[in-house]
Amino acid sequence: MSPTSEPAATRPGGTRPPPLLYAIIGILVAVLLLGAGVFVCLSGGPPSLLGGQFTLEDGTGKQVSDRDFRGKYMLVYFGYTFCPDVCPTTLNEVADAMDRLGAKADRLQPIFITVDPKRDTPAVVKEYAAAFSPRLIGLTGTPEQIAKVAKEYRVYYAEHRTGPGPNDYSMDHSSILYLMGPDGRFVAPIRSDEGGEELAKDLGKLMS
Repeated sequence: MSPTSEPAATRPGGTRPPPLLYAIIGILVAVLLLGAGVFVCLSGGPPSLLGGQFTLEDGTGKQVSDRDFRGKYMLVYFGYTFCPDVCPTTLNEVADAMDRLGAKADRLQPIFITVDPKRDTPAVVKEYAAAFSPRLIGLTGTPEQIAKVAKEYRVYYAEHRTGPGPNDYSMDHSSILYLMGPDGRFVAPIRSDEGGEELAKDLGKLMS
């Protein structure tokens, strides 16, 4: 069975830890990032803690860089298309939040970056992103490019083997949303377990 033979948002990912584990990881990362942000602000350090320059590929194979989104906020999420639970749940809530934001949604670009570039080709991430919202952009790249951008955002990910076949694996990964400002600098971490209504309220405040 080919990777794209099932609906993108419901593809199985094999045996995985319970979704609660990733929710806990995301919350802990958010707390740590928020604490770091407070420390930097109090110490007078640079406001940009996370993120940086990247060049990846969109669903058409076109090169896309962080600079292409200047002037807009970016809501960045790292995951993979075979994720059976946390990723589709989070992206569904992001799509719901975008609908609730009204005119403010025009100032925000949601971005999905895969941590599984071996399977998530441009065509696959394009199909996956479109399953949630026409506003969502899916990005992929070489393993080296993904490793670089994941390091810039302090994202944890690792392959978890589930069988002997080449596609018998899932991806363990941290789950958190990163809000980046129109200048490309980090604004705030947002928990990935928020519902669409709560997420829209938080984004509306942070984008004011």
